[in-house]
Amino acid sequence: MNDVSRRQGAGSHGRLRRTALGLSSGVLSLGLVLSGCSGSPEEPRSRASLPATASAPPGGRDAVATLGEPTEVTTGLDAPWGLTFLPDGSALVSERITGKIRRIPADGGRARTVGVVPDVRATSEGGLLGIVASPDFADDRTVYASVSGARENRIVALTIAEDFRSLTLNRVLLDGIRTADRHHGGRIVVGPDGHLWIGTGDAFEPENAADDESLNGKILRIATDGSVPRDNPGDSPIYSSGHRNVQGIAFGPDRTAYASELGHRTWDEVNVLRAGADYGWPESEGTRGSAGEEPIAVIHPDDASPSGVAYAEGSLWIGALGGQRLWQLPVDATVATAEPITHHRGDYGRIRTVEVAPDGALWIVTSNTDLATWGGTDPRPGDDRILRIEVDQP
Repeated sequence: MNDVSRRQGAGSHGRLRRTALGLSSGVLSLGLVLSGCSGSPEEPRSRASLPATASAPPGGRDAVATLGEPTEVTTGLDAPWGLTFLPDGSALVSERITGKIRRIPADGGRARTVGVVPDVRATSEGGLLGIVASPDFADDRTVYASVSGARENRIVALTIAEDFRSLTLNRVLLDGIRTADRHHGGRIVVGPDGHLWIGTGDAFEPENAADDESLNGKILRIATDGSVPRDNPGDSPIYSSGHRNVQGIAFGPDRTAYASELGHRTWDEVNVLRAGADYGWPESEGTRGSAGEEPIAVIHPDDASPSGVAYAEGSLWIGALGGQRLWQLPVDATVATAEPITHHRGDYGRIRTVEVAPDGALWIVTSNTDLATWGGTDPRPGDDRILRIEVDQP
């Protein structure tokens, strides 16, 4: 284990005190195996493994949304990472290592290359990461992307050709995000407010997450022209801080913002995002520690290592990398209403991204050809692939 790994639990910044861990905390927890992305397990404080305390929805588990059988959308992708839908129902997917953006027909089929994003540097976890189409794509042909480069990470606007056979770099919206071999974050979404919401990692330096001058270990929020929205908590892109490595952001129908966050050795987190809030890293991890906002649910890294997250039919749907499954977390606004539910454990390997298609189905992106990252598994024939799964109402 290197020196950086040893520092992952260190920190000296003062933070908001957490509520005591007890039956009143309302934090859902699952699992007893304490391990993470590197090194040997550390013991949590004795009360960190309390069972879920939120009540189940009326009718029990049958009252939550259920899933149909998966169908295959496309195969043969090379380390796919981000996914976004276009007005015609087709989708664009980013490939982390190649830097390519590829287009998938609305009804599935062969993915065709649109172009290669310039100045992408692939590292253990870096490269071309999240992408999201402009809400006005039909008119402006714009896609926003999270890109890690040789010297820094940045958010860029790309223009997609009318025939989908090329792309060009339009402009850099935000730069100055520190880069590293790992912990890039990388998810980018357009919120219900029309702004770009971006998850960044701590660049493998935990102190970045607590540093108000650093864009790392943060949720960032910017307008689509790169400016800082007037209602941000400060005069910078920073919306919230104290995050270790956010790779999933989603919104509920009431505009509640959720984020999935990879923990170190003890707890992965699902958080509700609040303007100006601090989420505790590196002083706290999940329910371990006394700093920052409480997550609404925690899962051990062996069972999760969460990446993409989507909201559909009253639940969050969270892709697990190391845990190699799809997690379902029933929620009601800012609280989880039942224990997390597991689906397709080991069936498809690592799951990187989950998005809701225009017809309401989930599209699930696997990540088994991306063997450089932690929690790898041997690719199955046809990997990597995208699966479509219908969500049935509760």
